Amino acid sequence: MTFSPSKNSSETAPQPTIPAIDGITIDCVIFGFNKASLEVLLVQHAEGESKGKWGLLGGYMKKEESADDAAQRIVYELTSLDNIYLEQLKAFTNPNRVPERRVVTIGYYTLVNREDYNIKASLSVIEAKWYKINGIPDLIFDHNEILDFSLMQLRNRVRQAPIGFNLLPEKFTLLQLMHLYEEILGIELDKSNFRRKILHMKLLVALDEKQQDVSHRAAKLYKFDSEIYKKLTEKGFNFEF
Repeated sequence: MTFSPSKNSSETAPQPTIPAIDGITIDCVIFGFNKASLEVLLVQHAEGESKGKWGLLGGYMKKEESADDAAQRIVYELTSLDNIYLEQLKAFTNPNRVPERRVVTIGYYTLVNREDYNIKASLSVIEAKWYKINGIPDLIFDHNEILDFSLMQLRNRVRQAPIGFNLLPEKFTLLQLMHLYEEILGIELDKSNFRRKILHMKLLVALDEKQQDVSHRAAKLYKFDSEIYKKLTEKGFNFEF
């Protein structure tokens, strides 16, 4: 690919083309939480060498965009979600990551409440589907590597900031929150110990409501305190189990 600079009217000779790398792309890992399972939204690509194959949601960064702007646009085009939490992972630069072309990709991950998103038709995507984190198929290029790296980063972050709350509905039970942490961290937690630690943080607001339409004993509902949430997200904490 080459870029041709514009010429003014006084020029009589063509300007030399400016060489460019084959491409800079953005690949986004979209995490969701369904009942007690951490899941990832994968897409079946509709064009290019990955046509018909499954991978992460991605696309090229436009000339006028920053990497962050491109990531927000790519996620919005598929899900209609705007101004969501997106965290940059790193650049993946293996020269052999895409066959026959030199493509550098910048990885991002985001956490979405599955009730909020709405898949929109896209020329670049045939289908989008949620996969459980322990049932991920072989993906295109190095997308399995990007996914593994993002999960490692997510595990580190939830110990330091309450970002995992983005995966929950507005009102949730302590058991739902515990299951979320168990799924992200890949460990089994002690219920009473988790309850004591999470309530000690003063992050949750107890509601005068209980679960509805459940076959078991209805549990108390909570929501997070937005001011404390913001403070702990900026300041950080050490949430060890």
